[in-house]
Amino acid sequence: MNPSVISSPPLPVEPVLLFDGECNLCHRLVRFLMWADRHGRLRFATVQSSTGQEMLRSLAMPTDRFDSVVLLASGRHWLRSAAFFQALRWLDWPFCWLSVARFLPRRLGDALYDGVARNRYQWFGRNDGQDLPGSEQPWRYLPGGRDRPR
Repeated sequence: MNPSVISSPPLPVEPVLLFDGECNLCHRLVRFLMWADRHGRLRFATVQSSTGQEMLRSLAMPTDRFDSVVLLASGRHWLRSAAFFQALRWLDWPFCWLSVARFLPRRLGDALYDGVARNRYQWFGRNDGQDLPGSEQPWRYLPGGRDRPR
């Protein structure tokens, strides 16, 4: 997996996962990541938030179509299955071992990811972006990362 190098503006060095704040499946994923990352290494922002929108613009990504989670870390970014698998690297034992899935062929991982992403609202439902995961840990979100979706 060759992550893309981020130019300016500077983005956080710490790992940040951008996710769809209106997606119930994404909420479940973020709840799991927060629970399995007891050291709090991962930070979060919704793609609809002001912070998420700014980060998407800095990556020259669409700000109105959210079909991928995005992981940013150390000046790099990953999309789709690569973002998910890379995020697993920051989890505590025993969950970090799941990150070995990042060695699957990208086409296979992305095909599975895209199939789920296309159907996520139908299968898991959609919400209005309120009641985001981690309300008891607001520090896990970047400033402006919990803004109400537009």
